[in-house]
Amino acid sequence: MFRRKVTLDSVARIILLLETYQNPQKIYTTCLPIKQRQRPFSTKKFPEYEMPSVTWGMVQGRKEKLVSRLIICDYLKSIGIVPNELEDLELPSTVEIMRQRVEFLHKLGLTIDDINEYPLMLGYSVRKNIIPVLAYLEKIGIERSRLGEFVKLYPQCLHASVVVELVPVVKFLRGLDVEKHDIGYVLMKYPELLGFKLEGTMSTSVAYLVSIGVNPRDIGPMVTQYPYFLGMRVGTMIKPFVDYLVSLGLPKKILARMLEKRTYILGYDLEETVKLNVNCLLSFGISREALPSVIAQYPQILGLPLKAKLSSQQYFLNLKLKIDPDGFARVIQRMPQIVSLQQHVISKPIEFLLDRGFSVEDVAKMIIKCPQLVALHVNLMKNGYYFFKSDMGRPMKELVDFPDYFTYSLESRIKPRYERLRSKEIKCSLAWFLNCSDQRFEERLYGDYIEPESSGPSFCMGGKLEMSCSNIASEDEKESDDETLYRRTVSL
Repeated sequence: MFRRKVTLDSVARIILLLETYQNPQKIYTTCLPIKQRQRPFSTKKFPEYEMPSVTWGMVQGRKEKLVSRLIICDYLKSIGIVPNELEDLELPSTVEIMRQRVEFLHKLGLTIDDINEYPLMLGYSVRKNIIPVLAYLEKIGIERSRLGEFVKLYPQCLHASVVVELVPVVKFLRGLDVEKHDIGYVLMKYPELLGFKLEGTMSTSVAYLVSIGVNPRDIGPMVTQYPYFLGMRVGTMIKPFVDYLVSLGLPKKILARMLEKRTYILGYDLEETVKLNVNCLLSFGISREALPSVIAQYPQILGLPLKAKLSSQQYFLNLKLKIDPDGFARVIQRMPQIVSLQQHVISKPIEFLLDRGFSVEDVAKMIIKCPQLVALHVNLMKNGYYFFKSDMGRPMKELVDFPDYFTYSLESRIKPRYERLRSKEIKCSLAWFLNCSDQRFEERLYGDYIEPESSGPSFCMGGKLEMSCSNIASEDEKESDDETLYRRTVSL
């Protein structure tokens, strides 16, 4: 009989709470015996009641908390939120507070599905946690209209301490020379940075890149371009990637310059992408000695779906110009960017040359010697060709022998130099007066002999750059071998 009476009383209290759950004060006062209502905050006689909670501003006992949790969970379920992950999380005292949190997140742009992806965000106080974090994010450059997008990408930020966790990361980025106006852009690209420890992966990855030759002043632009490398472990990701490229014959100094300009290549998967693409290049006839030059010219080639692109371009050039596999390999070695060119772009310069009377065989020779022709604007080629025929009056065979003519600026190089030659009545090949710097041209122009032509720079795997030209050079033109390779390749 006694057990039955207790059960009925408990049921009655729960029913009363369900009827009045929207009024917290009523929940508190009506669920206590009369004697206990006189001293609601006494902890000596009634240890089951705690002091007022700073977070929720409500005094509740264990039973009342359980009832409130059930009511809040029922509310969350009714709007489509799964509260399973909230079991160990302290929830607000009333369903009204929870409703306010959900509405606030909705105003940010988060949907029910977004909340279900990370339901723990419902345990964060709007006043104490969410608003201070969002205010700081807006202060450092994240637009208010994109705050919801940022929270979707990294909802854990809502529980972070602005002073203890967020401010130190921002100061670290500024210390790497990331521009102040780029901080928001960097964090939008990689919001997980806000959760990293400063003395961990971020510091070690920067230190390693500097140790292989990356200029410390370029770390900031690198972070802006590809901040993900700050989260890469040196031992398992960055160092194996660097060691593999060095083993192919790429000097560390050149690799450092590549990483400064194309930091995103660090994100290429070494086993699944980079090594497969290197093997693919070798299978298409690219010599192992030429691999460093190919990679230096076009680092992106390491991350492309290369086999399909090479097969497509090889078939196209063979169909158009009867270029055999060996010729195609030489084209790739001299201009690897051709793998990414659209075929309709390649067709226009080819059709222009064919329409001017060049045979298919001659055009094929020109493309193999100077693949850059396929990337030129036809209008520029027209201007250069008409000047060559009308003003210079030279035979077309010279263009077959030196197709690089089309790559030079008509107004700034070809015309001025040709006028100088004509005034001095000097007869020479196209390569002799075009394929040199302005200073070297002056030296040639006032020299007592015609300097023999050179075939340009060559690069041997594991060795230094070798220039197959005369030793005559001015002091201003001297530069290191590695810098010469980088200038002549990556600058393309």
